[in-house]
Amino acid sequence: MLKVELIIENRNQDHTNWYESDVSSVLETLDVTPEQGLSEAQVGKRQERHGKNVLQPPKKEGLPQKILHQLKDVSIIVLLIAVVLSFAMAIFEDSGFVEPIVILSVVILNLILAITHEGKAEKALEALEKLSAPSCVVIREGVKKSIDATELVPGDIVILETGNVVPADARLIESTGFFSDESALTGESEPAEKDALFTTSGNASLGDQHNMVFTGCVVTAGRGTAVVTTTGMKTQMGKIAGFLSGSKRMKTPLQIRLDQLGKTICWIAIISAFFLMAVGLRSGTDLPTMLLVAISLAVAAVPEMLALIVTLTLTNGVQKMVKKNALIRKLPAVETLGNTSVICSDKTGTLTQNRMAVKQLWVCGGEPFADDTTFSEEQSRFLKYLVMASNATYETTPSGEKKYLGNATDVGILRLFNEKGYHIDEETYQRVAEIPFSSDRKRMSVIFKVKTGGYLVLTKGALDYLTFSAESVANDLPIARAVHDGFAEHALRVIGLSSKKIDQLPDQDHLEEVEPDSNLVGLIGLIDPPRPEAAVAIAKAKAAGIRTVMITGDHATTAGAIATNLGILQEGRHVMTGAHLAEMSDTELNDTVRNYSVYARVTPEDKIRIVKAWQANGEVVAMTGDGVNDAPALKAADIGIAMGKTGTEVAKSASDMILVDDNFATIVEAVGEGRNVYANIKKTINFLLVCNMSEIIIMIFAQMAGWGILLTPVMLLLINLVGDGIPGINLSREAFDPKLMDKKPIKRNESFFSDELLHLILRQTIACSVTVLIGYYIGAFVVLPGAVAPSALLGQTMAFLITGLTSIVHVFHVRSSNSVFKTPVRNNKPLLIGAVAMLITFALMVALPIGQIFGLTTISGFHWIVVLGLTLLPTAVREIGRLFDNIPLIKEQRRVRQEKADKRRNKKQ
Repeated sequence: MLKVELIIENRNQDHTNWYESDVSSVLETLDVTPEQGLSEAQVGKRQERHGKNVLQPPKKEGLPQKILHQLKDVSIIVLLIAVVLSFAMAIFEDSGFVEPIVILSVVILNLILAITHEGKAEKALEALEKLSAPSCVVIREGVKKSIDATELVPGDIVILETGNVVPADARLIESTGFFSDESALTGESEPAEKDALFTTSGNASLGDQHNMVFTGCVVTAGRGTAVVTTTGMKTQMGKIAGFLSGSKRMKTPLQIRLDQLGKTICWIAIISAFFLMAVGLRSGTDLPTMLLVAISLAVAAVPEMLALIVTLTLTNGVQKMVKKNALIRKLPAVETLGNTSVICSDKTGTLTQNRMAVKQLWVCGGEPFADDTTFSEEQSRFLKYLVMASNATYETTPSGEKKYLGNATDVGILRLFNEKGYHIDEETYQRVAEIPFSSDRKRMSVIFKVKTGGYLVLTKGALDYLTFSAESVANDLPIARAVHDGFAEHALRVIGLSSKKIDQLPDQDHLEEVEPDSNLVGLIGLIDPPRPEAAVAIAKAKAAGIRTVMITGDHATTAGAIATNLGILQEGRHVMTGAHLAEMSDTELNDTVRNYSVYARVTPEDKIRIVKAWQANGEVVAMTGDGVNDAPALKAADIGIAMGKTGTEVAKSASDMILVDDNFATIVEAVGEGRNVYANIKKTINFLLVCNMSEIIIMIFAQMAGWGILLTPVMLLLINLVGDGIPGINLSREAFDPKLMDKKPIKRNESFFSDELLHLILRQTIACSVTVLIGYYIGAFVVLPGAVAPSALLGQTMAFLITGLTSIVHVFHVRSSNSVFKTPVRNNKPLLIGAVAMLITFALMVALPIGQIFGLTTISGFHWIVVLGLTLLPTAVREIGRLFDNIPLIKEQRRVRQEKADKRRNKKQ
């Protein structure tokens, strides 16, 4: 054994051309038989030698690169300039090193928080990748089993079917109508035909290795069995991956918009600072003083925590979706989900349970019969033929249960076959060829060599796609159509079976010639029961302004019956067939797409047209899919959603989101979370803008009024970090508000700033600014009872306290449009705990001697009463303003203004 393992290792190291050897030589070298596969002992030894079947990930950014990336942020650059200027003033003007040290500490703390949370996000994405890692079916110790593709080793026998992504480089040992899309490796747009019997010699290019399949390529047609020859970085794809040294960091549209917002605020601060410097210097104020003013103003405006809070909000949204069985593959999907207005959903497995069961059967010349009756000999033969024309298999688990493998229809047929206790006489019927099922043909054929002579051809598929002999068309087809419609009216999926006998087997290139002129054998009706939660989810989506559309390959009658039961097909809406759709132009489809809620007998190409038609009507479309041919439609949709259980790896790769449970209700839940993420980001912007803009206003007003520096840079940084940062971080954890699903979908071009939000931000900014200025005036100029005399230092301390406390209280203003006193805090306990802790922190800074380090002084009890009273003033303004805003006439005027603003925005776009 050891000698064989060393041979395998050496051959892989020497990059032996496996395509030059015939099947028997490859199997002998790899010491494996197709029937038995590898033993667990062999797998363990080979995995020790070759490692896991994984591609080495691109080199991650080191700590220095991450720090440099964060330092490119405009807000950090502004703070660093402030640090340099502060140090210069400390050295040359003897102004002390407290301010530059504090500002530098804030920069460092911000970097640590950003890098730490970025690391957590990377780990979360890695965990998601593991959850959605591709799997494959192998034969080990004579048993078919599904394993993680990373566990493959050279010598493993892999079963490949249409839709699979090839998990490792492998040599085909059997193939039937096998085609592989190798465009990622060869650049050839057409799928390459593969043949296990093909051999060649010499230095053949990848495109000429017709008996090999390669990692990452897609099986577009047919089925086959292959033996793994190389894994991991030794594969052809691994060699390419070895040249990759890193990946480019991409930003989502939301992050770009937020960056622009941050830059705008910073530029406002910078321009204001230079303006104030010019005014101050012109009036005779010395340069050091004006530099301090400029630094203070810049620090006041910089939204240091905005990027971090938004990242946390997105991360929290992704994590919540994971808990609800939705894996987000691409971060922009979190943003777009909230905008979804149309969900185009596949029926099988998404709206239904994907557990097909045969309920009704009919054999030509007889009457329909149920699955639980005792079968006659003719009926038994019909069921056996159905199983012979299928590819489902099963394995017995250690507990003795049967675990079925294959598509749902074939599994349903095989399950009934096993329940009846039947078996196939493999000596009489030897399977020799297969014409695979495809979405275009909607049928498959299997050819058997009969022991008594000749060949038996069995064709299984949709009745409309079977090709019958003239006799069968005349005698059997009229009755069959009546039976078909009767089954379909009861929401049964109908499958037909035909057969014919031939004397000679055509060559491989002309196998489809055996299908015409067959004789109808019978029909079966299968039911895939609707998911009990699907109807509820569809009603919930409708209440949220989201239209649900069913797209299926089933017969129109069957699809219509299920859609009616689920509440999709309602009065005024219709069913469109693929044939009707093919006759329509794109313009006609765009004009009438809203009239149809069900599309039956459609092809994957039809799905793209449907998606684009809805998009042409201004809708944001989510599309579900599971097959290879669904990938273009998934990419065309605004949100591509792949099935986690039944979906092919191709569909998952093309998707933005993966449904772990293949459940439609999960899509609706994910849309709700998407809306919540967007809502929380708007709340964060509202919160930080009011805080930062009010700081700019009070700094500018103080200078214009001749009061000097109202708040020093150190005070402003403490306010932004303690008063804004900690509450803002907890704001990202704001719980989902069910009322979000009672509103219409968020529009594609919706701005953060509606007229209503701008009005609120402006009003609260003025309220907070005026409150702080009143507090400073009282502290600096008004004599109150007590031992503390008015002074600029006292005024600064009161301004510091009021600015910080109003910022903390303001976080409760933005949580809801309802009254602050009617919005429960139990949904976000960390926010309440953090806010209380920060309020205490501000109080201790003033009450304890440590406050002197930051330029603060103690205040009297009367001053505390003034501070607390003024702190509550913006809340009073907010509550009174809310009552005023709810006056019907005011609300109607605001609605009209918003509609006009939306129209202007649409025209610009």
